[in-house]
Amino acid sequence: MRTTDLSELAAFDAVARHRSFRKASEERGVTASAISHAVSNLEARVGVRLLNRTTRSVSLTDAGAMLLAQLSPAFGDIGAALDTLNRFRDTPFGKVRINAPNSIAPFVLGPMIGPLLTANPNLELEIIATDRLVDIVDEGFDAGIRLGESLRDGMTAVKIEPRLRFAVVGSPAYFQHRPLPTKPADLMQHVCIRNLYPSGVGYPWSFTRDGEETDVNVKGPLALHDHELMIEAALAGVALAYVWEDRARPYVDSGRLLSCLTDWIAPEDWLYLYYPTRRYISAGLRAVIQALRAGG
Repeated sequence: MRTTDLSELAAFDAVARHRSFRKASEERGVTASAISHAVSNLEARVGVRLLNRTTRSVSLTDAGAMLLAQLSPAFGDIGAALDTLNRFRDTPFGKVRINAPNSIAPFVLGPMIGPLLTANPNLELEIIATDRLVDIVDEGFDAGIRLGESLRDGMTAVKIEPRLRFAVVGSPAYFQHRPLPTKPADLMQHVCIRNLYPSGVGYPWSFTRDGEETDVNVKGPLALHDHELMIEAALAGVALAYVWEDRARPYVDSGRLLSCLTDWIAPEDWLYLYYPTRRYISAGLRAVIQALRAGG
């Protein structure tokens, strides 16, 4: 097979997995028109239509689905074969694509990036931070990060650090005319920022102490899903915010925000790095796992 044939097959594989020429072009690092040209050349060469294209969608024909089913493990084997060359290098080589929630990525990945890349100069990290729930296989990621261990079948989960927890914070100006809450129920007498998932669905503020667990559906005129905006609103004295403790810490340490109900907030579930069980683990991904893995 000629090199151009393999390149065309790789272009088709990317489009078929993403159901998108644009996303395939981003993964392959070329223009969408180059991807389209490569797939058209492949279809002309084999004499069979592999993709159905409209202005809004891309879908597989029966022939395309059959080809993808055989190509995917083949490309996996090629990647694994190339990755074995890492044993002849001092450090891992190649790209590792990671997806992580935007709200926690700075605290989980931020401290790890510098030491990892310094120790592995041939490693390339590509991190996409979004609070949208992502299918890491369909979107071409090597691994993802998620709170809790509720993952779909076919995924391996590795417990990682740090373990995060929430904090309830407000500005000194907010508390000038209001007492600090001493128990979760007191929040019903306060103006609070309502927390949202990216989908727009709200979630309560959760607390636990001495085996007692309670959720509070707080009230207030502002609903947000971005923790940075919550911090800004709290700094402005608009309302109390329920945010990641690490995000609020610099403002609490400087006195610009006050933290309350600290004895009612327990650490969240562990964070997990997860990846497809049946996919080979590259040397680069192994390096990332080692850098993040929780001790004990």
